[in-house]
Amino acid sequence: MPEFKVVIADPKTGKAEQVEVKGEAARRLLGLKIGDIFDGSIVGKPGIKLKITGGSGRAGEPMLPFLPGGVKRYLLLSSPPGFHPREKGERRRKFVRGNVITEEIVQVNTVIVEGGEDGGAREASAAS
Repeated sequence: MPEFKVVIADPKTGKAEQVEVKGEAARRLLGLKIGDIFDGSIVGKPGIKLKITGGSGRAGEPMLPFLPGGVKRYLLLSSPPGFHPREKGERRRKFVRGNVITEEIVQVNTVIVEGGEDGGAREASAAS
């Protein structure tokens, strides 16, 4: 059974929340790509839409949006994502992962693209 940690970032507040997804809900994330939008009810946040922005595998290797499939490769990188050069012109061969969510993914990074403002208002009014 797949198991993911889904990081949900809210661009309006600048805060992020981590949610664990297991079982059937995690299975529904398999096969989605970076840039895909899915319903927040999968991760227990109904009423919002989430966009996948990236993720990482078991060994910490980052997902790259331009590498198709669920493959793992060594690529020569000169800029982010996956490598941040310390000097101008620096390049390194890094171990990276493709843009598709597979069972070997541990963390999925997402951002709220729709419906986040009313969800926060409900939580604030319940706390008062």
